[in-house]
Amino acid sequence: MDSPPLPAAALARAQALLALGGRRVLGIAAPPGAGKSTLAAQLLEALGPLAQVVPMDGFHLANSELQRLGRAGRKGAQDTFDALGYVHLLRRIRAQQPGEIIYAPEFRRELEEGIAGAIAVHSEARLIITEGNYLLLDSAPWDAVRGLLDEAWYLAPDDAERQRRLLTRHMRFGRERADALHWMAVTDEPNARLVAASSHRADWVIGPSSA
Repeated sequence: MDSPPLPAAALARAQALLALGGRRVLGIAAPPGAGKSTLAAQLLEALGPLAQVVPMDGFHLANSELQRLGRAGRKGAQDTFDALGYVHLLRRIRAQQPGEIIYAPEFRRELEEGIAGAIAVHSEARLIITEGNYLLLDSAPWDAVRGLLDEAWYLAPDDAERQRRLLTRHMRFGRERADALHWMAVTDEPNARLVAASSHRADWVIGPSSA
C-alpha cells in the first residue's frame, strides 16, 4: 500500500523550526500503526542533512527483561520501554556540542529487539525528529519528554486504515492472522487509546485529510 504524500503544512512547519536557528527537536506522537516513521522518513528526505531521525522505539526493553518482568505479553505498552533512558538521550541531544557524536539505540523489527549504538547523532544536524507513541503522556517518567521538544505533533489517521496497517505489519513479521488480530485487540488498541488521550498536549494535530 502506497504511503500518503508528505503534507505541505508539515514540511512548512519543519522548515520554520529550522529557521529559528540552533538545534531544534521535533516530536511526532501517534498510536501504533499511524504512520509516524513514514512521516519522519518523508521529512528527512525533504530536509536532507539538516535533519536526523531518532525514534523512541530503540528504548524497548529487551525481550529477556520483559520475560523477567512478566510483561512480554504487553510489549509496546508504556512500561515496556526504558523511558528514563529516552529522556536522558533527549537531554544529551539538546546539549550536544560541536563535533560530538551521540549514539542512540535503534529497534530492529526483524529481530524484535533494540540495538544499542546503532544511530550516530551528528552535531551538524540542526533538526532532530523523534517519533513514538508516548511522547505526550503526562504521567511520569514520560511527562519529562514534552518539555524537551521544541514542537510536538500528533498524527491522527483514520482508525480503520491504521488497523489495516497494523494487521499487515504483524503478519509480515511472522504472526498468523488470528494471532495478529488477538495481539491488536489486547495490546495495540489499549495502547492506542492511551496515546489518543494525550493528543491535547500537541502543538499541531495532523488528521487524515491534512495536505
